[in-house]
Amino acid sequence: MRLADKPEKAIRIVLADASRLTTLGIVQVLEKEADMEILAVVTDGEDAVAKTIELEPDILIIEVDLPQLTGIKATQRVRRELPHVGVVILTALEEEQTLFDAIRAGAAAYLNKDCDPKELVESIRKVRSGQFIINEKIFAKPAVATKVLAEFRELSVYGPGSSHVFAPLSPREVQILDNIAQGMTNKEVAYTLAISEQTVKNHMSSILRKLSVNDRTQAVVYAMRQGWIKGPELGN
Repeated sequence: MRLADKPEKAIRIVLADASRLTTLGIVQVLEKEADMEILAVVTDGEDAVAKTIELEPDILIIEVDLPQLTGIKATQRVRRELPHVGVVILTALEEEQTLFDAIRAGAAAYLNKDCDPKELVESIRKVRSGQFIINEKIFAKPAVATKVLAEFRELSVYGPGSSHVFAPLSPREVQILDNIAQGMTNKEVAYTLAISEQTVKNHMSSILRKLSVNDRTQAVVYAMRQGWIKGPELGN
């Protein structure tokens, strides 16, 4: 679809990937979507940050393994400078450490480069609407979820006034997040609380939306400091 045919409210995208073959394929997929517009295609991390700051897109799609500056470090810089930009990270290998680093950097989605084109398109739309679908992957892996919460818990205390940006969790959300922090799977949490696994997933989506309103890291630190949730139990 030609640029002139795109609607005014099209999702504006910057794409960063070192593989020209990959970028060609993604461009071909996204150009077919009436609500998506590709502003720029770059092949290294430094250019990804520069173009994103220059063009202020709605979405940055970025590969993990970029030259000059990694996709994770580029994401950190973009989220620091332009927190309203949603970041979709692409990776060839779904490693737990990379997933952990991606959520710490503020990425909203984490996809395998071999994912179905429909999954990429749908993920872009969800991220544009403000969702952090990366959390579905994080909390599907108890070991990663516990590591994330433990890491957040150890961060330094934030300055005066930070409490004004956080949304409190409901009692049920506190129960669920507290159990997740102890390393339980969604299925185990559902059994413990006598609710369905789907209900757990729905609550988790709500929790992460609340914790992501401004800065998810600060929100979780605050939640733990306020006693809403506990850290992982040690010594087991």
